[in-house]
Amino acid sequence: MRAASVVCADELTMAFVDVRQFHPGHVLVIPREHVADIRELGEATGAALMTTLIRVTRAVDAAFPNEGMSLWHSIGPAAFQEVPHLHVHIHPRRTADDLLRVYPSRPSSPDRSTRDLYAERIRTFL
Repeated sequence: MRAASVVCADELTMAFVDVRQFHPGHVLVIPREHVADIRELGEATGAALMTTLIRVTRAVDAAFPNEGMSLWHSIGPAAFQEVPHLHVHIHPRRTADDLLRVYPSRPSSPDRSTRDLYAERIRTFL
């Protein structure tokens, strides 16, 4: 196992440079507590994770010239989650870098009544 190049750390979170650098500045932000993904995250740690994510995203943006930024967290094999510990990628981007495209083509646009049904279905689980 390699030692981490730590960007910052506090009681609940840590940010470090990813060992794979498609573009310089790719950083991971994690909770110190082991959770597989965001669904297991408690509110206090979630708030701390978001605070660290905001701070480090701003710092990466300032430190590494870019044309945009991607932040992502994958859950499960279908989403290509490689490490079973919650981590959020912060990645400086360049136009047409072919790094990550969320939609490979234009997604469908359901009508308003269908979207309202989706919203209701989700609200039943809140």
